[in-house]
Amino acid sequence: MAGLYVHVPYCVRKCIYCDFYSVESSRDSIATRLASSAAPDANDFLNALEMELRSLPRDFRPETVFIGGGTPTELSEPDLDRLLQSLHNHLDLSRVTEWTCEANPGTLTRAKASLLLSAGVNRISLGIQSFHAPNLEFLGRIHSGEDATGAYDLLRGLGVRNINLDLIYAIPGSSDVILREDLERIIALAPEHTSGYCLTFEPDTPLFTLKQKGYVLEVDDDRARSQYHLLRQATTAAGYRQYEISNFARPGYECRHNLLYWSGGEFLGCGPSAHSYWKGVRRSNVPHIRRYCDALLNGKSAQIASEQLDPEGRARESLVMSLRRTDGVSRRDFIEDTGFDYYDLCRPAIESLQGHGLVSEGEGKLALTESGLFVSNAVFAELL
Repeated sequence: MAGLYVHVPYCVRKCIYCDFYSVESSRDSIATRLASSAAPDANDFLNALEMELRSLPRDFRPETVFIGGGTPTELSEPDLDRLLQSLHNHLDLSRVTEWTCEANPGTLTRAKASLLLSAGVNRISLGIQSFHAPNLEFLGRIHSGEDATGAYDLLRGLGVRNINLDLIYAIPGSSDVILREDLERIIALAPEHTSGYCLTFEPDTPLFTLKQKGYVLEVDDDRARSQYHLLRQATTAAGYRQYEISNFARPGYECRHNLLYWSGGEFLGCGPSAHSYWKGVRRSNVPHIRRYCDALLNGKSAQIASEQLDPEGRARESLVMSLRRTDGVSRRDFIEDTGFDYYDLCRPAIESLQGHGLVSEGEGKLALTESGLFVSNAVFAELL
C-alpha cells in the first residue's frame, strides 16, 4: 500500500505549541507580504505544487491521501477547488480508499466542505483541541467550542461518516475536571475516531519561549500521566479501541494513512517540509514556502535531503514505528519483512526495557506496556 501526503502551509494564526511548518496568512495583506519577501500567495504555491505533482513517479498509485498543514481549509474556496482538481489531474486516484483532509472549525465553511466531498474526500480530521474557552485562548486557536460543534454538525449534515476529533491534554492552567468535560462532549458527538495528544513544549515555538522566560509552567509528568489515563479510560468505556499511542477508533475506522506510516509502507509527500519514503529512499522538501516555490517554478527540485537506509537501519526504524501500534510487533512477521530478528538487533535494550516494565512480549509479539505508552519516546530512543 502507498499513500500521498500534501502539505498546505497556511494558517490564519500560528498556534503557540505548533512546530509544523506554516506561515500566517492574516498578518498582512498579500501585497505587503510579497513586497517584504515573505510568503508567496496561494497562486504561486498551487503553481509550484502542480509542478511537483507532475514529477511524481508514473507508477505511483496511492491508496490513501492525506491533506494536512498548516490549515488546508484556510485556502479560499477557488484555491481549495484548484488544489483538489490538481490532484485529480496529475494522479491516478482510482485506488484511493481513504482520503483525509484536516480542517479547522474556524475556517471550515459549507462551500469548502462540499468541495472536499465532491472531490472524493471521505474522512475529515477536525482540530478541536478543547471546547473550553480559556484553553483555546491559551493555545492560540481561532475557533470557539461552539464553532467546533457547529463544524461537526455541518459535516454530519453533509453526510460525512468518518470524522476524527483532535484533543490536547496537559494544558497549563486547565484541570482534570475540564478534560473530563471535553471528553464527555467528544463522546456525546460520537465521532468515528479521536486523537488525544499531550501538549509538548517544542523548541522554536512561542510556547517553549514562554516556558524559558518563566511565564508558563509545564504540567508535571505525574499529572500528565494521570490525564492520559483518563483519556484512555473514557474512550475505552465509550467503545473506542486504542490502536496507537494517541489514537482511538471505532472498529474499522482506524486511520489507514497513519497505519501505513506505522507499518513501514511507502508514501510520497508534496509541499514545503513534506517527507517521503519511496523505493527505500527517504526524502524531505525544503521547509520554506518561498524556496519551495522558487525551486519548482524554476524547474528544480524542492528536495533538500535524501537518505537510503541500510537494511539494519531500516529494520530498527520499522521496529520503532511498528511499536507505536498497541497490537505490537510480531516477531515472525518482523523477520519476514526485514530479514532481522529484533532480538538480534537490540536484545540488551529490549531486556532492559522489559526489566523496567516498559515493553513486554506475549504470543510472539513485542509491545509497549501501559507504562511504556506514556514514555514511548524514551523507549524508542533506546531501540534506535
